[in-house]
Parts: sequence; C-alpha cells; structure tokens
Amino acid sequence: MDRYKLLITGGAPLRGETTVFGGKNTSVAVVPAMLLCDEPCVVENLPDIEDIHVVYDMLNLLGAKVDYEPKARRMTVDPRPVNSFHVPYQYTQRMRASYYLWGALLGRCGQCEVGYPGGCAIGNRPFEQHVKGFRALGAQVDDYGGMIYAKGDMVGADVFFDRITVGGTINVMLAAAKAHGNTTIHNAAREPHIVDLANFLNSMGGRVRGAGTDTIRIRGVEKLTGGTYCIIPDQIEAGTYMAAVAAAGGRLLIRNVIPKHMDCISAKLTEMGVTVEEEDDTLLVTRSQPLQRTNVKTQPYPGFPTDMQPQITAVLA
Repeated sequence: MDRYKLLITGGAPLRGETTVFGGKNTSVAVVPAMLLCDEPCVVENLPDIEDIHVVYDMLNLLGAKVDYEPKARRMTVDPRPVNSFHVPYQYTQRMRASYYLWGALLGRCGQCEVGYPGGCAIGNRPFEQHVKGFRALGAQVDDYGGMIYAKGDMVGADVFFDRITVGGTINVMLAAAKAHGNTTIHNAAREPHIVDLANFLNSMGGRVRGAGTDTIRIRGVEKLTGGTYCIIPDQIEAGTYMAAVAAAGGRLLIRNVIPKHMDCISAKLTEMGVTVEEEDDTLLVTRSQPLQRTNVKTQPYPGFPTDMQPQITAVLA
C-alpha cells in the first residue's frame, strides 16, 4: 500500500486564491551555482521539494557549510570549506539535475568526478551536448563506470549546440562563469530559469549577457562574491493551477507569478475559452463556459512547455 494517497472528490468548480512558490528548475541550477562563489551566499524562495534536500546532501558531502531552512524556504551556503569534487552515483541517482554539479565543480575546482544523473526515466535524454560544451572550454571528459570524469583549466570559447538544450546551456554557463576569457553559447536555450541563473551569477559579480536569447555571452571573472538572491516563481506550478481551473471551471486568483513567463500557457487556455486577466504579479483565471477544442504542440521556450503536457492533456480529455 502507498504511504501517501490523495482522495479527490470532483464535480465542483475551483474558487479562491493561491500563491506560487519558487521555481524548481531555477532552484536546482542556482543552488549548485553557489559553489562558484568565494563568499557565503543566501538563496531565498526555494521550494520545499525532494530535489532541494538532495542538493543539500551533496553540498554537505563536498564539504560546504550549509544551513537549510525548509519552512523559511531559505538556504545559506558557505562554499569556502569545499574540499572534494567527487559525488558518487548513490547521490546523483536521486535527481536528474544532479548533472549541474559537473559545470559547477569544473568552474570551481577545474575538475569533477560525478555520477550519472537519475531521477527521470522518461524517454531518451542524452547529455552529449553538455560534454561537447565542456570539451570546447578545454576540459578532458571521460565517461565510464556510471561516472563523468572531467578535468581542465576552463578557457573561454565558442560553444555551438547541435540542438537546443536547457541543461547543456546551464552547465556551460556554470563552467564558463570563472573561465579565462570570453565564452559565447550559440543556439542557447531561452527558458526563464536560464535568465534567472544569469541574474544570480551577475548579482554575485558575474558577467553574463544575452540570457533569454539564443546567444549568451559570458566573460569569465576571477571572483564571485556572496550575497542574497530570491528565486523566481515556478512557471509550471502556476500553469498547473491554471489548467485545473480550465478543467474544473471556476475562478482562481494566482499570486506571485510573472505573467510574461505564462504567456505561452495563457494564450493556449484563452483559445480554449478560459479568461486570463493579468496584473503586476497575479493572474485571475476564470472558466464558466464549455471548453473549445484546440491543438497543442510542445516547443522550446517561448513555446508551450513540455512539462505542461500532462496537465493540458487532462484538460482536453
């Protein structure tokens, strides 16, 4: 028997308001990025999810001093005591985004020994573009025994991705943040959490330009300072609430959102007959009429997000 279960009694429209918390996709990139800092730093508005607890365990394993307050949604990391670049598979298998330690440790230590990522068995999700990016920056990368071994003095270079890759874009940003010289990422992903990672690095003294476009330029710096940074709201959490209103009907006020990030979802729901009203940091979502059928095709941002495919499928069922 499952330890937890949800018992849902349907047939009633949704009404009320809710607040969206920090973005999971941003958090799992920004927390490893704190390893690049040369002083303690604080990240706020973290979602209290298993992935953050896993990253907490891995940072402790590496020797960082970490204070995590799940209820306050805050993590303080002092990376100065880090004395290792080895993270075994027993840790990394617990989450897909553990591969961000590759770029973070290459940027900090010039080497990494990190297990394969786990946590997601959906489809074929190779990471050869990450390796291609690291090699372009001067790393020697070996892949065997369920581990990635990379080592090299990071030097800025042109990185040309064969396809759009969110994880690869983020990993090269991490590895290049303190590299010697300038790095240009061509065919970069444009998701909001890539922009948020760039903003985090820049707030700590980094030099990242062009995030949110398909060309990102990074000038390596010698030092990244400490500071405090607040994670952007979660696009998929907000989109899930919107889809719930579309499915059940009703009227829901969603607080702590960035409406621009929701445009791709709002547009599709509007086609279906859902009303979406935007304010500065809220969305008012209403559905009182039968839904209209529409076609949905997932695309890289700013297209309709793949992570919203199950929700929109349920709405259209």
